[in-house]
Amino acid sequence: MPDAGETAPGTPTLRVCALYPDLMNIYADRGNLLMLERRCRWRGLGFELTASGLGEPLDADAHDLFYLGGGQDRDQRLCAEDLIENKSAALHRAAAREAVVLGVCGGYQLLGRSYTLGGQSIEGVGLLDVSTARVDERRLIGNVAIEVRLDDDAADERSHRVLAGFENHGGRTALGERAKPLGRVLRGLGNDGRSGYEGARQGNTIGTYLHGPLLPKNAWFADWLIARALRIDVTTLAPLDDRLEDEAHLSARRAAGL
Repeated sequence: MPDAGETAPGTPTLRVCALYPDLMNIYADRGNLLMLERRCRWRGLGFELTASGLGEPLDADAHDLFYLGGGQDRDQRLCAEDLIENKSAALHRAAAREAVVLGVCGGYQLLGRSYTLGGQSIEGVGLLDVSTARVDERRLIGNVAIEVRLDDDAADERSHRVLAGFENHGGRTALGERAKPLGRVLRGLGNDGRSGYEGARQGNTIGTYLHGPLLPKNAWFADWLIARALRIDVTTLAPLDDRLEDEAHLSARRAAGL
């Protein structure tokens, strides 16, 4: 994992906690962590990365952003049990103080209320009012692009942005009353292949099926997460030379047919 390095006294530092990075890391999730680290470093911001694995406690106040990636079914079951036993209360406290919590694919499912797999219902953390069930139908696989509006008070079309990535999931996720979709599907299948929505959001807790990985394909979203976690306006982040990042985003959009 990236070394935190040295920063000048008083420099804002993004404190990230990766949950189960050895088990929930099958969709290039390390790339998301590296993207956050590099974009902080390039701006002279501090970056601290801590891992929390099976059986380890979680400090709700020690981190600004909590990240949970994707894993195989067996590992997902192990992490689900540990989340409930050792980390659920801390994650709820962190969310209550508006820390950012991001779950991708399996991590998204575990942040919900439940995940039904093979007749067994696995209890989730419940930070998102969603439930997921594995069904005996085709997997939802392919390139995907969604339209999101992350700034709730911005009503004009310029506040709408596109997230592009890849989805590969057998679960169908249904949103409850308290969760709202992360975005509207422009290309791809989304939460269930029918609703036209992808992902979910409640406050600063976000879940999505987009990976491949997510953040290197959407640098603007990485910056939004950094700013949100540091509680600053994203427009105050120093601009970067994003020619390569912009091309990666455009390539992901083209792959999705957008």
